[in-house]
Amino acid sequence: MNKEMLELCAWVVKTAKVAGADACMVNLDSNRSVEVSYRDHRPENIKEASTKALIVRVFVNGRYSNQSTSDLRKDALRDFLANAVVATRLLAEDPYRTLPDPKYCQGRAEVDLELADAAYASFTPENRHELAKAMENACLQAGGDKVISVTAQEEDGNQESVMVASNGFEGYSRGTYYAAVAQMTAQDAGDRRPNGYSYAVTVCRRDLPSPEEIGVQAARRTLDLMGAKKIKTETLPIIIENQNVGRLFGGFLGAMFGRSIQQKRSFLADKKGQAVGSRHLTLVDDPFIPKGLGSRLYDNDGITAQKRVMIEAGVLKEFFVDWYYSRKLEWEPTAGGPSNLVIPAGQRPVKEIMKDLGRGILISGFIGGNSNPTTGDASIGITGQLFENGEPVQAVAEMNIADNHLKFWHKLIEVANDPFLYSSSRFPSLVFENVVVSGV
Repeated sequence: MNKEMLELCAWVVKTAKVAGADACMVNLDSNRSVEVSYRDHRPENIKEASTKALIVRVFVNGRYSNQSTSDLRKDALRDFLANAVVATRLLAEDPYRTLPDPKYCQGRAEVDLELADAAYASFTPENRHELAKAMENACLQAGGDKVISVTAQEEDGNQESVMVASNGFEGYSRGTYYAAVAQMTAQDAGDRRPNGYSYAVTVCRRDLPSPEEIGVQAARRTLDLMGAKKIKTETLPIIIENQNVGRLFGGFLGAMFGRSIQQKRSFLADKKGQAVGSRHLTLVDDPFIPKGLGSRLYDNDGITAQKRVMIEAGVLKEFFVDWYYSRKLEWEPTAGGPSNLVIPAGQRPVKEIMKDLGRGILISGFIGGNSNPTTGDASIGITGQLFENGEPVQAVAEMNIADNHLKFWHKLIEVANDPFLYSSSRFPSLVFENVVVSGV
């Protein structure tokens, strides 16, 4: 626990109440980030930023406001809080805005989530440049004479956060992150310029793939798009590559929030306890994964984190309901949003699955798209590889899949064994049958 930050937050809560607040919650965040990117064998961007911000949630006479400042001098904060209370009194009354009942903030797990890399302090500017240069060089070499441009970027940072509330809540978190991204543009026939990328984000530096691996993968993903074209509209199986599953699943996930349900913008509002996908679809929200990018001990309301099975064998079990919308819906709160989302891995690799499917499309990217949270209708552009007998035969692009989420997830027939571990959405590749892919 950072004693100085904790004492300041406690002082802010006390001062806000003296100024006339009925209740108060304070977040104090301290962040440092560094970014180094390379292009054409030289640095393109070098950035470093350090910020401190204090966010105050003020409750006065049934009214609520959320205000922030970066001026942490006590004299300035005293005036800021007095003005915040005065401004809050002028707002419309909202009886649902309160701090959580303290019982929901109790029983916090006493575990080390390993979110801070002890080696971060020794990560030097030279290390950052070497990482970015190695990614760029590997991508250029693997791309060969097809390369138009390569950008390689390294970003890292550390953060500390303290949260204190007048209902007795106190919380502290500290973490680090490392992100590595390589992106390549290639020259295809005519004026076509396919673009591919590869990335990884981790809490600990030692868990990052090698920069050479990231660079080579970016080149491979780009070259796999060479010669891409439409094929005729066809109903066939598809495999959505692991790191792209979250893009499509996001439209489904948006309907799982209490906010969407209360505002009558969720196609899942009345589906709890019902099958919303095939038996292969299980979704777990797990805040306790060591070194997980979404791991936490409490949510933004201070509500104690719990591991929850959100969807089990296709059946919808839970929603993401924060304190405010739990009061409006008269439901029990669960969590204000996901932590680490996990679809449990299957048994087989993608290549083996492809052989059994015969003819299908391996989707390696999405373009544009939309999803209606009220109806569940969704449409999105795709890029990838048409395969036959397990072997790629043609890159595809400028094609589209459209369906309704309540129908589409029932078409899930298998889950691969390759969860993507460099995201808070730890999804493996997913296999669907009888999907209409629109083209020519």
